[in-house]
Amino acid sequence: MTAQPLSYYQALPEIRARFDHIYQRPVVLRVEHLSKSFRDQGQTKLALKDINLDIHRREFVCVIGPSGCGKSTFSRIIAGLEPYDQGVALVDGEPIEGPCRNRGMVFQGYTLFPWRTVRENVMFGPEMNGMGSRSAGQLANQWLDLIGLEQYADAYPDQLSGGMKQRVAIARALVNEPRLLLMDEPFGALDPHTRQKMQQHLLDIWKNIDITVIFVTHDMDEAILLADRIVVLKANPGEVVEVIEVPVARPRHPDQMFSPEFQAIKQHIDQLVHGAPVTVDEAIDHLPHIPRMTRVEDEVE
Repeated sequence: MTAQPLSYYQALPEIRARFDHIYQRPVVLRVEHLSKSFRDQGQTKLALKDINLDIHRREFVCVIGPSGCGKSTFSRIIAGLEPYDQGVALVDGEPIEGPCRNRGMVFQGYTLFPWRTVRENVMFGPEMNGMGSRSAGQLANQWLDLIGLEQYADAYPDQLSGGMKQRVAIARALVNEPRLLLMDEPFGALDPHTRQKMQQHLLDIWKNIDITVIFVTHDMDEAILLADRIVVLKANPGEVVEVIEVPVARPRHPDQMFSPEFQAIKQHIDQLVHGAPVTVDEAIDHLPHIPRMTRVEDEVE
């Protein structure tokens, strides 16, 4: 699927050139006419409908949309954790038929093994692939050094902060050298300051290793800060509304959130996801009526 450039690209030739370069790279993930349905209380509900998408090597793609649009279902299908009903999903030309080491997954929840140390958690994948413990430990140490947690190698997950746990989860996913890194709202449970630090840390990792990232989020600022392109889905059923090229120059920094390009694309995504903006009075009119549960003399206004 070809993204629809926004009008202000004409004033940003260097941004246009960056996307031309991306589209010349090999396609890592190709999805054609992908659909997925579920059975719920005896009825068939369509979760994803006719998804078409090409993602190129070393591209950073964010998937965004309202609740129920199938963002997480899409990422689980690509990870091989969910079957799909119709269409084609290919990684390097090979059909997705289940989990595979060429795809790593990081979830929102902290999925580390609590009985294993940080080093042992990162060692798990290589050991499952037949690598000896000594070699797996050396490889784990290299990744812990990359994510800045080498001093916590012998600690257990319950001794780490939320951000540190997710850094270990990223290392555990990347130690197998996957072609694709799938991330399903991995920073959603973090406080704003830690989340911002993790976003910058992820960009640093992505810049320095050969990896293609598909990042699911509901946060527009996060999507614009991270992505080359943003796939916007609508709900019921989940369909691609638009694939947007992000016109914010790299390297990215939170200060860019105040730039005209950032604000323009945020407004565009907001309209795609939530529809036309409403006034404050219109929003108040749609709030539910709340019955009075206090005494009259306890007024607060």
